[in-house]
Amino acid sequence: MLSQSIRDQVRGTAPLLQENGELLTRHFYARMFRGNPELREVFNQGHQHGRQQQRALAGAVAAYAEHIDDPSVLAPVITRIVHKHVSLGIRAEHYPIVGRHLLASIREVLGEEIATDGLIAAWTAAYGELADIFIAEETRLYHDSAQRPGGWTGWRSFRVAARRRESAEIVSFELMPADGGQVPAYVPGQYVSVRVLVPEFGMMQARQYSLSDAPGGDRLRISVKHERGADVAPDGMVSSVLHTNIAEGDVVEVAPPMGDFQLHVDRDTPVVLLSGGVGLTPVVSILNHLAAVAQSRQVRFVHACRDRDTHAMKEHINALARDRDNVHKVVFYEQVGPQDRSGDDYDHVGRIDLHRIRDVAILPDADYYLCGPLPFMGEQQRVLRELGVPAERIHAEAFGTGGPGM
Repeated sequence: MLSQSIRDQVRGTAPLLQENGELLTRHFYARMFRGNPELREVFNQGHQHGRQQQRALAGAVAAYAEHIDDPSVLAPVITRIVHKHVSLGIRAEHYPIVGRHLLASIREVLGEEIATDGLIAAWTAAYGELADIFIAEETRLYHDSAQRPGGWTGWRSFRVAARRRESAEIVSFELMPADGGQVPAYVPGQYVSVRVLVPEFGMMQARQYSLSDAPGGDRLRISVKHERGADVAPDGMVSSVLHTNIAEGDVVEVAPPMGDFQLHVDRDTPVVLLSGGVGLTPVVSILNHLAAVAQSRQVRFVHACRDRDTHAMKEHINALARDRDNVHKVVFYEQVGPQDRSGDDYDHVGRIDLHRIRDVAILPDADYYLCGPLPFMGEQQRVLRELGVPAERIHAEAFGTGGPGM
């Protein structure tokens, strides 16, 4: 338990961290990679160039300082970070390294007049307590992953058993263990980390990709959007390697399934799946599972994409909606072409408008699972609350900063 004096000192730095957080975390990452270059393979370097990781860490540090009296407020954020850490192979021995560079960066960025010996001592104690929380939760996840049938920890070689183009941007990869073993059960909605050699960096790099099929088979499927253009490079380099260099028969490294965006499998409530673009990948995993083993649950699949070229898995979704009485699909196209057929290719023109389809998409006692880019997520959550959906019924996975697959 931290003393009141320590908590007061740490909380007092929250405004400074909010103002200078990104400067601090940029300095921290540069310092850590100079002193411990081996960690460059653990922390995605594309995120460093795009400053995504710096912003995410800055926000987390400031939030911890602000809520130092009751860190339980941050429990959902901590859970999400813990899953990501385990997926990337972050271990207890990494925490002293991170702490050393973070505390040194606080002094070097804020200056000795602000970051006095007393303040650094307070932050040392606070960081130690936070690290203990993370280590305990991550140790539990590592143990659970290793103990389940077909489970493992760290990286495991998987062979690409099949490769299928789903749209102009998305390719699915079916991955089978190269050792001939089984794959573990997972909860629909979860993701895996995939690690490949990125020539531009000259090192292995990992990215998280949602599992895009129901659990229970002999393989894992991911569906990867090819990120292109100067605005996403080098953050999209792993997707580029997968799209351009990885063929059937090739081997990639995979971490075990993780992620707190999960279908509540213990409920029998209706399910509404809302997705934008490549955000459909985890909700298709949920959809396939429900269609196979929970046909008493009503399912609404609501998806938005730009046009027919970017409409992934169309035939599969249409077949489920046609063959399963409990599945109803609604698709929005931003742009409709002369070949597009209403009711088959798309159902509505424009972006998802839940007011427009409320009779179909707003169901009593339903659980709502949302996945897509951050602006999409914010808008759909806002409208759901406006339409009377309780916050505890809304489950979200953001593709973007800190999220898988982007």
